[in-house]
Amino acid sequence: MKISFLCNDLSHPVNDYLYAWIKKNNSKHEIELVRQKKDLSGGDILFLISCTEIINSQDRMAYINCLVIHASDLPKGRGWSPHIWSIIEGKEELTLTLLEANNKVDSGKIWKKLNFQVPKHALWNEINAQLFEKEIELIDFAVGNFKSVSAKSQALDIEPTYYPKRTPNDSEIDPYKSIESQFDKIRVCDPYRFPAYIELYGERYKLILEKVNDK
Repeated sequence: MKISFLCNDLSHPVNDYLYAWIKKNNSKHEIELVRQKKDLSGGDILFLISCTEIINSQDRMAYINCLVIHASDLPKGRGWSPHIWSIIEGKEELTLTLLEANNKVDSGKIWKKLNFQVPKHALWNEINAQLFEKEIELIDFAVGNFKSVSAKSQALDIEPTYYPKRTPNDSEIDPYKSIESQFDKIRVCDPYRFPAYIELYGERYKLILEKVNDK
């Protein structure tokens, strides 16, 4: 099987999981990981992982299936960074959806959904580990069931909701509110790529939240 991954962000933490999957499966399949859609060579499956480029119908025609992994219970939570917004909203169970790419964002037919719990104490890196392990599980499912999946259209009786693209301003913490009331917002901020911060006394301060395992 010829498999392509398109992940535009070289610094995204999911890359380590993709590298490991490719290394494990390279002897069984012809696999490529590219950063721009112009470098795609076509094949059986294209996985769009943290892809920011528009993949139109002509692009998708180069593959039998073009699949997206999206961290929400679609059609709820279409759009950007759904698992981050969900945790900020206080959710402790997340859904990961494997679906077909479509011209309209996150509207394609669904192959499979997985649910998993996110503990209230879990920090960004622990949340990422849970999320990416489930993404790999869905990738394995897609490859293993490539010819037998019966894709289902998204529920028409559920009104879709949409999340906006996060900006650096979304990581701002209010120094005059309690840490507890903003804990979910702080713990999802990647301290290297999208750090939490406060502005006080005319300066901006980066916040780093780490567990101290000295029990």
